[in-house]
Amino acid sequence: MTTALVFGAMALIAVAMMVWPFLRRSDTIVDTTDGAMAVLRDQIQEVERDRARKVISAAEADDAIIEIKRRLLLVSKRAQSPRSTASGGVWLAALSVVIVGVTGVGLYTVLGNPAVPSMPYADRAAERESSAEMLALTTELRGRLDADPDGGPFEGWMILGQSLMGMNLFTDAAEAFSVASERPEATSSTFSRLAEALIAAENGVVTPPAEAAIEEAVDRDPLNPAAIYYQSIALGQAGRTATAYDLLADRIGREAEIQPWMGAYTDQLNRLGEQMGRPPVGPMMLMAQSGPGPTAEDVAAASEMSAEDRAAFIRSMVDRLATRLEETPDDLDGWLRLANAYSVLGERDQALEALDRAEPLLPDAGPQRQTFDQLQQALQD
Repeated sequence: MTTALVFGAMALIAVAMMVWPFLRRSDTIVDTTDGAMAVLRDQIQEVERDRARKVISAAEADDAIIEIKRRLLLVSKRAQSPRSTASGGVWLAALSVVIVGVTGVGLYTVLGNPAVPSMPYADRAAERESSAEMLALTTELRGRLDADPDGGPFEGWMILGQSLMGMNLFTDAAEAFSVASERPEATSSTFSRLAEALIAAENGVVTPPAEAAIEEAVDRDPLNPAAIYYQSIALGQAGRTATAYDLLADRIGREAEIQPWMGAYTDQLNRLGEQMGRPPVGPMMLMAQSGPGPTAEDVAAASEMSAEDRAAFIRSMVDRLATRLEETPDDLDGWLRLANAYSVLGERDQALEALDRAEPLLPDAGPQRQTFDQLQQALQD
């Protein structure tokens, strides 16, 4: 009961504070012109910052600034016109406050439960302690690296960058990876991690520094999956959707076994494919296989055919794969690939039968198990 009285008093104080300005009738005009003009000036400064960071071109920046200045002029002209104060609305405001308060109390009476202990924050004590400990260790590591007369070891900067990424401190992580990238020990992975941090720091936008890191990563290792993935994102943002699609499909096509990174690849592939009107694909349809079946080149060729020819082309490859699997029934990847192909063709029963043949061959965990679960879930939906 004491708690209810305390919160009731707090609610009354809040209501009084909201209604009091309306009850004090005044002819004073609250001028919002200065605030609007300040916001527009801030927007001009933001455009200039984007121009400096090369997020937008000089022409785009000039157009944006001209538009903002036009709005400034309009606001300034409105400031010269006469305005009147609104003295009404007192009882409407008071009535709104009362309605909101009564409705809130009524809903809480019906749906609320005062007996539930409100301790979610306390329950997260272990999580907070872990985060604080991680921050302290990261800060200590950064201090040691900065204090090292030799600039700190390469491995230390990489560990620092990875730790900061885990804490979502992307800008700081990019700085750590940037230091590591200047060392002779830097590899393709160093530059792809730098690109990842730079892109995350810009909320997914691939900036010129990120592009440079991606190019360096690809130059050092043309098969680096992370580098190629971010390269496809850069191409997609540049409007080169087909090139980005082919880049990902080709990289998957170079593998003979399922890899952990293929899930992210196929997600991106299908997002790009949807924009181009291409059917969904899975890694099994793109991977290089020793036996017959669709490869990355086959899929690319099929995309140029008519709908009827493409259906016949895919059907012939699926039939060949099914025939081969009858002769080699221990080929787990083949059964998963066949199930995916039947799923794309809309033949649910055959896809489930292929999954049944694959299930006894599955490991307890790993990419193949993940692919199986995804296919099974998709067929059950």
